[in-house]
Amino acid sequence: MNSENWQERTELLIGKDKINILNKAHVLVVGLGGVGAYAAENLCRAGIGEMTIVDGDFFNPSNKNRQLPAMESTIGKPKAEVLGNRLLDINPELKLNLIQEYIREDRIKEILSTSFDYVVDAIDTLTPKVYLIFHCVQNGLKLVSSLGAGGRLDPTKITIKDISKSYNCRLGATLRKRLRKLGISKGFKVVFSEDKWDESAVVADEQEENKKSTVGTISYMPPIYGCFCASVVIRDLTE
Repeated sequence: MNSENWQERTELLIGKDKINILNKAHVLVVGLGGVGAYAAENLCRAGIGEMTIVDGDFFNPSNKNRQLPAMESTIGKPKAEVLGNRLLDINPELKLNLIQEYIREDRIKEILSTSFDYVVDAIDTLTPKVYLIFHCVQNGLKLVSSLGAGGRLDPTKITIKDISKSYNCRLGATLRKRLRKLGISKGFKVVFSEDKWDESAVVADEQEENKKSTVGTISYMPPIYGCFCASVVIRDLTE
């Protein structure tokens, strides 16, 4: 095997033509927490040629149980910058665009004026999540959205379906309701768990910015959601 070609094993599986498709693709990942960081890294390792990553948050100790770059050495550092450095360490030829901010609707519209081949929504705050999905659909952009990964333990219940066929997810139910008011009831894929979630694993949290509650989460569930999101992007782009 050619040790200089780091994509050789991927090429063995999907072929050179599909590798070229991925190399020419531009993917947007919004939200770089437990789900988004793993999605972004898997896309990078698969050979996506250009990525735009968005997050305005900084690492804190509570992130260490599930977020890929969260370590003692990164506490207090911006997620977008830390993950961006990691992605470039994997593929120095990656064209990377960093947006280190919490995005509101006007900013979402501005960002989506770029032509993306796919969008990964890994936002866990409802309002910007709704706006991102709405404007992706309005712009005809391909999209995969992660629903709630918290309050569950069984990874075998995670699946991928159209948003209209999702269930057993509080975030999903609220999202569907908000989107229906905007005229959207189907048309994009979501990653969610068919398992019932543990409502006792939720506590109110008015002190954390942009969140009203904290949901208990196990180490492996958000990463698997991120892997599923990345798989949707890679398979849709190449199939």
